[in-house]
Amino acid sequence: MNFPLKQIPERTLAPRSYGLTMVMDKGMGIVDVKNFLSVAAPYVDIVKLGFGTAYVTNNLKEKLAIYKENNIPVYFGGTLFEAFLVRNQLDDYIAAMKEYGVDLVEVSDGSISIDHAEKCRHIERLVKEGFKVLSEVGSKDASHVMPPYKWIEQMSAELSAGSTYVIAEAREAGNIGIYRGTGEVREGLVQEILTKIPAEQILWEAPQKAQQLYFLELLGCNVNLGNIAPAEIIPLEAMRIGLRGDTFDLYLDKK
Repeated sequence: MNFPLKQIPERTLAPRSYGLTMVMDKGMGIVDVKNFLSVAAPYVDIVKLGFGTAYVTNNLKEKLAIYKENNIPVYFGGTLFEAFLVRNQLDDYIAAMKEYGVDLVEVSDGSISIDHAEKCRHIERLVKEGFKVLSEVGSKDASHVMPPYKWIEQMSAELSAGSTYVIAEAREAGNIGIYRGTGEVREGLVQEILTKIPAEQILWEAPQKAQQLYFLELLGCNVNLGNIAPAEIIPLEAMRIGLRGDTFDLYLDKK
């Protein structure tokens, strides 16, 4: 760090298995990625090329190479997985990821309906193919509200199928899944999930500042947070360690 400050909480060190920050890249250009990583690389653990943007991104291989040079894993958004799956082109998707050197994959069913046993079989297959799997639980349809026991049941099954992390769905806006339409956290749901699923294996999508703060206060500076905008990475890292007004008092010795 740049200054000798005391009473700063200990962050996990890269490459992290816990305390992750997942960035949502919705179409940054080559120069933008380089500029972004020049200041934020130490705090970026995973990059998601949001929804189906990888399909329409120019110079995709060059962009992926920049992230690779910085030892940052990248994966394509779950919507792209679903787009291939619903067209019966899963083999083509696997081939495309291998062609682009992407070994991290999101398995989701937020936009399409998949029998959960089938979803778990896809996870098992992708693990056998050599991919590290992140699987997303929760629907993008606001009318489809799952009870807490179902979240727990699905998360547990997907971890057993081989997922390294389960992602708690929120969409890029943070107004679905584990959140109400207003962006407010469904606290009862979160608390119940945590009674059965280890926090270290959950990646909470939390694009809004208030949502990030909730999880930092609940689980500490090393909670896994995702769908963070590139411009919010440095502010989030400052908030994680008590260097933003919202968390200023969290780690101070009150004696």
